[in-house]
Amino acid sequence: MSTCADRPETPRSDSRPGMLLALALAVLGYQLNATMLSPALPDVMHRLHTTSGLVGLSQTLFFLFAAIGQVTLARLSDYRGRKPMMLLGCFLVIAGDIACAAAPDIGVFLVGRVLQGFSAALFTLAFLTLDDTLSAKGFGRAAGIITAVNGGFAGVDAVFGGWLADTVGFRGIFLAGLVVSVAGTLAVYRTVPATPPTAKGRMDWRGTSLLAIGLTGVLIGLAQGESWGWLSVPTAICVLGGLASLVAFALAGRGARDTVIDTKLLVSRRAWPLLATTVLTLAGAFGALTLTVPLFTQDPQAGYGMSATHSALLFATPAQAIGVIGAPLAGILGPRIGWRRSVVLGSAGSLIAFVVAVPFMTHQWVFAAALAVLGITYNGLSITALNGLAVLSSPDDQKGALPGLNGACFGIGASLGTALASALITVAASGGAHGADRYGPALWASCGLLAVAMVTTVAIKAVPKGAAQPDGGRVAVPAMRG
Repeated sequence: MSTCADRPETPRSDSRPGMLLALALAVLGYQLNATMLSPALPDVMHRLHTTSGLVGLSQTLFFLFAAIGQVTLARLSDYRGRKPMMLLGCFLVIAGDIACAAAPDIGVFLVGRVLQGFSAALFTLAFLTLDDTLSAKGFGRAAGIITAVNGGFAGVDAVFGGWLADTVGFRGIFLAGLVVSVAGTLAVYRTVPATPPTAKGRMDWRGTSLLAIGLTGVLIGLAQGESWGWLSVPTAICVLGGLASLVAFALAGRGARDTVIDTKLLVSRRAWPLLATTVLTLAGAFGALTLTVPLFTQDPQAGYGMSATHSALLFATPAQAIGVIGAPLAGILGPRIGWRRSVVLGSAGSLIAFVVAVPFMTHQWVFAAALAVLGITYNGLSITALNGLAVLSSPDDQKGALPGLNGACFGIGASLGTALASALITVAASGGAHGADRYGPALWASCGLLAVAMVTTVAIKAVPKGAAQPDGGRVAVPAMRG
């Protein structure tokens, strides 16, 4: 694999406030399209005279292309530079906001959601930009702030989205996001330095295509399996076809000069345990927090019978609010104790929180308190450290490869967790389970996934030690050698 070992070194510093604000605005512009729209989906269906299935498809496409965009733009930034790819991502968000705000029908709306989803790479590109320009201490602090922004504003953004939907309609959400995205684009253009590419050669478009097809098949199969039937022909075609494409991607990468991600890296303990931990952590925590817990707490027969607002305020907002503080703290902690140790602490803390929460799911305040701890362990430590470790574990000649693939694994894990939870709840209900037993199997499955994540976390190899750099502690990560 060709490298850019002779590229000029970018001056590093502990702090770049203007650049950090620009990156935060760019990431927020994307994130608002993920969090603010959820309560407005019924309004979309009403105003565009469409079906719940097509509205659901818009969400599936958004998260699907988020996974593809993470891999493609992050790796392409190695060859073209971070800033050009960030600006491309910003323009995609703007185009998507305009398309969705002005959509006369569901077709145009779907196109807008695809464009917005592809721009999810802004989060990974922000991490890569921080890695290119900041010292170890500065990277940790800034990474925590970006993670906090990417998690939303402590649930306030979702509440604001619901208010906009109730007053001016769903189009107001995209107009609000458009304002943030335009501001972020201008700020990126003015304040983000144009760092040189980190790799020479050409983008591996064959490998990228195989990886995109594989991710598409797996994610669509997981997202639609419940409605199509898990043993149906369409589900089997998507999942098995996607897995076959991923195998072909791995085989095609052997011996290739400029592959999307080096196979040697992929099978090393730098990568596969990290990717597995990301998938399992998201599958366990995300599936529970976004599906099982809301359904259980709002169920008048089997759960607490709360309203949607009451449930969100008691069981979602506390973890999100704590995460706004927890993520920056995790960013400070990472460089001091090591990013791998931060991942281990996050996994262990999340597992303990679920071990306490699930047996006491019928005790409202114990259940709520245990889930609130996830603001530190899951929203704070795990998410920040997994992203930070992916960046710092990548060899210098393919910096965008592992972070991009790790970003895609967030989507895979979220889809897997949601699909598994939905299936277990359905099976329990059809089997005649009563009360909390309808939701207990799904929560115990989440706990089990986090337990397996704890195992893969321990298998992660620490960031390789190299020659110290003159920026206060950063190290060069060597390329994989045969």
